[in-house]
Amino acid sequence: MLISGNNFTPRPGIINKEGCLPDPLELVCIEVPKVFDQCLIKRCLRFCEGPDTKTTDEELRSDPLKNPKIFLGCRDFNIRLLAFDKLPLRGHHGYHKIIVHFIISFYADFLDKDGKQCSEFFEVNRSETIGKLYCPDSIAKIASSTTPYSKDLEAEILKLELVAECLDGNFVRDCDGCDFLDVTLGFHLIVKCELLVQLLIPAYGYCPVPKPCKEVKPKNPCEEFNCSPAPKFYPDQKLRPLFQDEDEDGCFDDFYDCECECED
Repeated sequence: MLISGNNFTPRPGIINKEGCLPDPLELVCIEVPKVFDQCLIKRCLRFCEGPDTKTTDEELRSDPLKNPKIFLGCRDFNIRLLAFDKLPLRGHHGYHKIIVHFIISFYADFLDKDGKQCSEFFEVNRSETIGKLYCPDSIAKIASSTTPYSKDLEAEILKLELVAECLDGNFVRDCDGCDFLDVTLGFHLIVKCELLVQLLIPAYGYCPVPKPCKEVKPKNPCEEFNCSPAPKFYPDQKLRPLFQDEDEDGCFDDFYDCECECED
């Protein structure tokens, strides 16, 4: 089904695969950061004294704690890029060895022996090395009549994206009787090399004014309860089928942790 321009309202949303969009109204030139290269770093870090390695970090131990009992987890992860070094690779134009220096910060929550919830702040200084990343130098230099020295207008951008979680937390006691929290940190880090460029894209003009925000009226809890379906009362059964399909080979999944032997 062909969508005509009269029936099409430009707005964000999923594109209908069964239809076709009308011709764009214009070609526009926009200025955006474009990713030239990126890579993923995956680390699982535990506490260990001494220099940082790919599996250990000495900053994953808290300050002395008072009567800790139960580790609850971590929250409010943040990452801050401190600096980075670009070392050109001989014979590979545009490629560089990248060394990034950054800080991962988060809060670890735990309960003390009195049942009070406490928090401990962690800051983990890390350096990671990417052996080869296509990160060319920008040819154009950018300036502005309003903010000529603003760092927001730098053509070259190194961007870090982080997804992290605390995989484990253990309380330990040293020889002096002080309690500490050792955290096992797992994170995925994407290092992106971006340049500020001008891109030519098809466009449908400016986005229309959105619809007014909907007001949510308070519901009567009894009416909402009476309109809701009844529960199933019983959980789903996890039973092995009585008969095997003809096109299936091998064994069925065993829901009772029994050993299953396949017939030849």
